[in-house]
Amino acid sequence: MQDASRQYRALALLGVVMVLWAGNSIIGRAVRLEVPPLTLAWVRWTGASLLLLPFAWGPLRRDWPAIKRHWVPVLLLGLLGIATFNSLLYTGLRYTTATNALLLQAAIPAAVVLLDRLFFGTRSPLVQNLGVAASIVGVAAIVFEGDPARALELHFGAGDLLVLASVAVWALYTVLLRLRPAVAPISFVAATFLVGAVVLAPFAANEWLSGQRIVWGPGVLGAFAYVCVLPSIAAYFMFNHATQVVGAARAGLAITLMPIFGAFLSAALLGEKLHTYHFAGMAMILAGIALSALAMRGQAGAGADAAPRLGEGA
Repeated sequence: MQDASRQYRALALLGVVMVLWAGNSIIGRAVRLEVPPLTLAWVRWTGASLLLLPFAWGPLRRDWPAIKRHWVPVLLLGLLGIATFNSLLYTGLRYTTATNALLLQAAIPAAVVLLDRLFFGTRSPLVQNLGVAASIVGVAAIVFEGDPARALELHFGAGDLLVLASVAVWALYTVLLRLRPAVAPISFVAATFLVGAVVLAPFAANEWLSGQRIVWGPGVLGAFAYVCVLPSIAAYFMFNHATQVVGAARAGLAITLMPIFGAFLSAALLGEKLHTYHFAGMAMILAGIALSALAMRGQAGAGADAAPRLGEGA
């Protein structure tokens, strides 16, 4: 019973994470003309690192020997989940439509299941696979506005390929989280944030040298404050913890909530209207998550897919 309760709390945390990440996408879109994409990514992770370091310094010093021993997975996870994913997504959204981007991001759960099977031999139960399929159908209903014929109108260009690459990167990051060293959560998050900030610095500098500048204003300052704290520090702690508890495939499934939350946030903050197909899609997504929860009950005690728990010995 305690295991099941722990996993359901982790699923609730994933829901909060999706709200924060949906808000990040809305803010990223709102300032896309004022802030170059790689500069936004660099400011996000540099700011998050500076805010986190005073609290992480002590744990980082204690965990440094373990981080040094496992520097390859730490570096890899920082490159994937911090630097590369955000850079590809922010850049892709400058050149493709929101419809295409949402459709491609809907492939994340399936990509996580596929990569989890490919790299670690994890077999997903049939009920969970049905849950993934139901959620993807729900997102497609939203993306295509309830009209399957709209799928034929999609055009895939450079921006779509960049978003598709970000989907693959995030799925790989989710699966490889099991390789992180058994150090304090704050040490791991701070280390990967620093990796992302350092890697992104020369790319942000290149944008500046090429003439792309930040158009300063209260909205940009507010956007920086949001992306540095909520979808970065808060969300990554929660996502990494929840992934350890419920496993990579189910954490990936939660990504399908982002388009729904994004629709409601857009309605509340940007005045966009919600239509019948939004609610139909939401019903399918919730059905998919419910099916995944049923599969989880049949795997109680193995929610982390054999991944090492944070805080345990290396």
